[in-house]
Parts: sequence; structure tokens; C-alpha cells
Amino acid sequence: MQNNAPTAPKRRIALSDVVKFVVFFGIGLFFIYWFLLKLSTEQREAIWQSFLDANWWWVAAVVAETALSHYVRALRWRLLFKPLGSVPSRSNTFGSVAVAYLSNLAFPRLGEVTRCATLKTSENIPLEKSLGTVVTERLFDVLAFALVLLLGLLVMFGKAKDWLYDALSEKFATLPRLWVVALAAIAIGIGVILTYRHFRTRWLKHRIFKKIDSLITGAWEGLRSIFRLNRRDLLLFIVYSVFLYALYILGGWLIFRAFAETSRLGLRAAFVMYIFGSVGMMISQGGLGAYPVLVWQALDIYGIGETTGLACGWLFWASQQATAIVLGLAYLLYFALKKRKP
Repeated sequence: MQNNAPTAPKRRIALSDVVKFVVFFGIGLFFIYWFLLKLSTEQREAIWQSFLDANWWWVAAVVAETALSHYVRALRWRLLFKPLGSVPSRSNTFGSVAVAYLSNLAFPRLGEVTRCATLKTSENIPLEKSLGTVVTERLFDVLAFALVLLLGLLVMFGKAKDWLYDALSEKFATLPRLWVVALAAIAIGIGVILTYRHFRTRWLKHRIFKKIDSLITGAWEGLRSIFRLNRRDLLLFIVYSVFLYALYILGGWLIFRAFAETSRLGLRAAFVMYIFGSVGMMISQGGLGAYPVLVWQALDIYGIGETTGLACGWLFWASQQATAIVLGLAYLLYFALKKRKP
């Protein structure tokens, strides 16, 4: 007896799918090549030697912790879309964050644009609204990190506190001039807003100003999204933020276990290392070169020698970058082959 039930048609691979796959794969390879190109021969050798000396089970735990921190960041970012009425899926939001970390390896802050662009293609969320939520998230992170630094100044002691104070004093030595620039920017901003509000009705008669008005309105919606969260989502946003910073510190504790010399160190040392490393991230793009050195400086406070300190710093930094590369490249291919959401 023949089965006459209709069979589902096989999906043919379209030429556009192949082209997108090749283009996105090429972009991913370019980011990796550009990233490796910036490493000197000595830096590559240091990374390789740290790999040889470490316990790989703990390195794998660091990779898992880094991936989890990216996922928590994605969940937190996703909350900001709820007041906008367009909530992206968890997988697409996580993928956008993964692509952002990969993009940042090549060019500073490029990831903030690429993660909004991937949500535009995968979820059809307007780019200007996504950028507004990113700005909101970054402003919150600046405030949160300032609190972490303040806590560090209160908790740290001895060499660690002196180093942090000196580093911050040097970093913000031009603060008076920055205040002048900030006040000038605020004054110009207020002037632009008042001018825009006064002439808005007249300008909207022109198509180009309609487009600009749409961009500004969408960005403003995204920017104030955090103030429109309900009580439950706002609490969840704060919980995600605390969990995120706890994961960053936990990563340091995990990498300590990878070396016999640092296995005795605890969460206090991991907290000190996180602050030192964060300053390294501010000094150079992605912490390239500066991060391992500052990790060594932090571990020197606890009697860890230069060789082990640098190996720990290089391995911790390299495992984070490797996670960003693998996840980012995987999601680049995922977005290249995924059809846009209706």
C-alpha cells in the first residue's frame, strides 16, 4: 500500500545563503587575523608558555565562566527592550553580545554598533532604539564600576590601595579640563535641544528631517528604557548586574586554581586583580599588553613572582579573548544563515 501523504519539500540552499556564509565567515577570520597581528612575538610566546604551565580543567572553567557572563549581560540587556514593546529572543540577544565582543577585538566600541545591527537583521528591531538601550546600559556600567572602585579603596590595604590611588590620580589628572569640556558639551546640547524643539514643526515638512526626528525619537525611547521598567524587571536588572560583577571576580579565583603557586589565593585577591585588570582594559584596547602586566602587579602584592604572575595574567586574558572569538565567530555564521524574523 503506497503512502500518498504529502512530504515536506526539501529546503534548497540558496545562493544568497552561500554568499552570506562566506561574507560573515570572512569577517570573522578578519577579526581573528587583526587581533593576532597586534600581538608581538614575545607576547605570543608568553601566552603559549602560560598554556603549557596551567591546569587545563581550571582554564576550561574560566572559559565557561566567561561565556556565562556574556549570557547574563545579554539577559540584562534584553530587559531594556520590554518597555519598547519589542523583546528579542534570548538566543539572538546572546548572539548579538557575542558578536559585539568579537568586533571589539578589532576596533574599540565597534561592538556596540554591531550588536544593534545583528538585532536589526535577526529581530527587525530599529537600530536607533537598540543604540539607546546600549547607551543606557553603558551609563549604568560606568556608575556600577565607580561603586566597585570606591569599594576597592575601602577594602584594599597597603600596596594595593596605594597603587589604585596613584593609578586613578594619574588617570584623572586632567579632570578640571574634563569638567570644562563636559560643561561646554552640556551647554551645546541644551542649545541644540531648545533649537530643535522650537523649529521641529517647521522642519518636519522635509523628508530628511522626518528621518532624523525618527532616529532621535527612537534613540530617546531606548535611552530612557531603564526608567520605564516595572518593579520586578528593575530588581531583576540589578540582580543580573550584581551577578555579572560576581562572575568577573569568580573568574580570577578560578584562574588562580590553574597554577600551583596561586592556588592559595582567595576571593579578596581575585577582587584586587579584577580592579587592576579593569584599569588595564581602560589603558589599552581590550587590555592588550597592559592587562597581564597589571595582573602580575596585583599578584605581586600577595608574594607571587613575576613569571607566575605574568603567566596567570596572559592565560586569564587569552582565555577571555578566545571565548569571545569562538562564540563571536559561531554566531556570525548563525546570523548569516538565519532567516530574518517576520
